[in-house]
Amino acid sequence: MRKTYLFLATMLLACISYKSYAQVPRIPEASSTQTLIQDFGLGKISITYSRPNVKERKIFGGIIPYGEVWRTGANAATTITFTEKVLIEGNSVPAGTYSLFSIPERNEWTIILNKTVKQWGAYSYKQADDVLRFKIKPIRVSEKRETFTMAFANSTTKSTDLYLIWDHTAGMIHMETDDDAKITANIDELMKGDRKPYYFNAIQYYYENNKDVNKALGWVAEAEKIDPKGPWFKLWESRLLLRKGDKAGAIAAAEAGIQLATDSKDDEYARLNKEALDQAKN
Repeated sequence: MRKTYLFLATMLLACISYKSYAQVPRIPEASSTQTLIQDFGLGKISITYSRPNVKERKIFGGIIPYGEVWRTGANAATTITFTEKVLIEGNSVPAGTYSLFSIPERNEWTIILNKTVKQWGAYSYKQADDVLRFKIKPIRVSEKRETFTMAFANSTTKSTDLYLIWDHTAGMIHMETDDDAKITANIDELMKGDRKPYYFNAIQYYYENNKDVNKALGWVAEAEKIDPKGPWFKLWESRLLLRKGDKAGAIAAAEAGIQLATDSKDDEYARLNKEALDQAKN
């Protein structure tokens, strides 16, 4: 009986403690935290950083002095993670997590990847731990960005641009990945089994990466047997035939795609096939 009483008392105290903890008032950080995740080739890039605001202050050359190492954000040093090897401004960087520091100057910035993560600010930064340093050219932007912002743009299966924007200043870091051999091998492996789920992506990848047109057209022919009423495969057939130089075939495929899309009331693919038809006729 005593053991039962002690158990119930312990559970009651745990519940009270949890409830009390859950009700502790919160105070928001002055610089909010953001995490970005960008698919990139077969991997991902993720960035976690804190976002300070201008607050009517002079930023670069002011609270962020020229020529000094900056955490590229606020609070803890910004971190960037690559799940696969990447090229950053032409420099090979192994998969891993790095601190992202920078040294702003008036006419150029030094961008730094450092192997020591979980640093507070740049106070314990050591150049000896740098994995990579490279230069970028900042530009002036007319629209003021109150909150420090990082954003990915121009993202494809092979490249992406990371923008750093604050106040009236922006910088851009170009990244590339070379997963083509691995992706092509993956497609070949997937095509050994049930091909139906993979036709569209395989055809699209071959088209967008200027790979074997005849091989992709063979997949189109097989896919159309399985899905003869799908206007999407007619779209890729038209695009691939046009790339091959067969304008008449491209026109016929696009016209068939328009008809299939019209029959199924698919406005998007009616428009896309119409665009392919216009391109084939030019």
